[in-house]
Amino acid sequence: MGGSARVQDAPDDELVAAVATGDGQACGVLMQRHLGRIVALARRMMGNQADAEEVAQEVFLRVWTHAGKWEPGRAQFGTWLYRVAANLCLDRLRRTRSTVDIDDYLPNLVSGDPRPDERLEADELAARVEAALQQLPERQRAAIALSHYQGLSNTETAEILDISVEAVESLLSRGRRQLRTLLATEKDELLRSRQTSA
Repeated sequence: MGGSARVQDAPDDELVAAVATGDGQACGVLMQRHLGRIVALARRMMGNQADAEEVAQEVFLRVWTHAGKWEPGRAQFGTWLYRVAANLCLDRLRRTRSTVDIDDYLPNLVSGDPRPDERLEADELAARVEAALQQLPERQRAAIALSHYQGLSNTETAEILDISVEAVESLLSRGRRQLRTLLATEKDELLRSRQTSA
């Protein structure tokens, strides 16, 4: 594809075309651009980092093997990656019905250096939300991961999940309601256990 600066600046469609000819550097640039977001989506859907990394590897293996079939202009490359990742996660979840591994939870603090007690409280809350998220049905979890955690619009989420915008809105509504119920139940149990041990 030419010089490394040119490869770094090339649009995704050009890079995919270069990958189809066996250009490893172009594939590397695509991975630099998109790997973090794909791992983040898979992490939210799968519930642990190891599975998320396996899904991401499989996504980019598909990029490498199917680059020749890519049709520029038909969809955005990033949207296609999200769709492949979401489908791989849904397939794995259906096969394994994996359980939550809170030990793999990595806190995602926004900014600053909070006090240790604030950090612990934020970590505990994030872990509870993460655990509740893992209890949702796969499609609701996918919609929430794409919409809330990846910041995609309902239209983009619908395209990735290959459903209507109305179906996305329904999944999000049911998912949020279920999360609120799960978190409220969990909070009540936590308060009861603290009162019992006091």
